[in-house]
Parts: sequence; structure tokens; C-alpha cells
Amino acid sequence: MTAIRVLIADDQMMVRQGFTVLLNAEPGIEVVGQAVDGADAVEKVAELDPDVVLMDIRMPRLGGIEATRAVTEGEGATVRVLVLTTFDLDEYVYEALRAGASGFLLKDASAEELAHAVRVVAKGEALLAPNITKRLIAEFARVSAAPRAQLKARTGELTERETEVLALIAQGLSNTEIAACLVVAEQTVKSHVGRILSKLGLRDRTQAAVHAYETGLVRPTGY
Repeated sequence: MTAIRVLIADDQMMVRQGFTVLLNAEPGIEVVGQAVDGADAVEKVAELDPDVVLMDIRMPRLGGIEATRAVTEGEGATVRVLVLTTFDLDEYVYEALRAGASGFLLKDASAEELAHAVRVVAKGEALLAPNITKRLIAEFARVSAAPRAQLKARTGELTERETEVLALIAQGLSNTEIAACLVVAEQTVKSHVGRILSKLGLRDRTQAAVHAYETGLVRPTGY
């Protein structure tokens, strides 16, 4: 099995070195480089072609949000970005998701949590700090612009079952949980998810969840 290639972008040397040691000790994960700021991260992504970038938000020259947008919006871009932050409700996390990040993790995460996050994001799945997943996306929806007609029109291209699956993705359910909920095979759910992402022009499950909230398909409750 090919190792997951990781680039660590953070302006603090101790953070970069610490994460490098932790991840290189994990089977199936290889840190292929380090970047000292956002601009360096953009250059290193082009040079090293990593699968996942651990991206700090606040960095000199070019911040993590701008760097995330730069590496995820390019034609044929496949790299996944996992945003690192100190605060679970950092206002910039919302903008990072909008810019194309696949999720975020707190910097005080354990080695096990860090490795798990890298593996999940590398597979194209959503990864947000588990204890605040729904709260974060719901708050993102609150501070984002009102649902746009264009987004709603794209959602209208989905079949009834695909729309149902999209709503369940936005609620944080895994493919296994969605399959159990709809009483269908997990492979069927995977096929639905693939078609949803393709029809809506979205990168992964995180972007699908944000889309569902932005268009009003799923509304935040209890926050």
C-alpha cells in the first residue's frame, strides 16, 4: 500500500517538527516536507504533490486560508487540506471551509487523533473535531450569505434519493450509518455520494455538508 504523503505548513518550527515525528511513526503515513508559511506551502504542494496538507491558519506572507484556496481550486487539484487551529470556534475556520478545506483539527490533538485525521481526509471524507462537528457547520451556515439561487438550482439536479443522502451527510452520518438508515447496501450509498459530488461540483463530504446548510436543505437546530 502506498503511504499517505503529508506536507506540514506552520510558521512554528516546534509544531512542524513535533507533527513530523508523530506522523512518521505511524504506519502508512510519510511526511514529505515542511512549509514555513502559506506561500511556501503553495510552492511545496506543486513541488512535492502531497496527498494531505496540515495547514496552520495564521501564518506570515500568505495565510492558511489563502493558501488553502490556492492549492484546492487549481484545475485537477487533488490535495486535501486539514486546517490546524488552537481554538475550536476560531472564526477563521469557517472561511477555511469555504476556501476548500476538508476539515480541521485542534493543535492539541493526540498522536492517534492526528493520524486518524490524516487517514480520513486522505480518503476524501469530512473531518472536523468530533465534539463540535455539527455545531461548527451550523455556525458556518449562520455567518455565511443567504442561500443563493444558483446553489439551489444545482441541488435541484439531484434525484430524491440523492437529496436524502445529502441531508444525512450534512447531519454527520457515515456511509455505514446512512446505509443502515435507508436500509440499502453501503456500496449503494457510496455510489450516491459520488454522484452527488459530481453533480454539485464539490470536492468532498465536508463541502457537501456546507452546501446542504447554505442552500437550506438542512437547517441548524439547537445552536
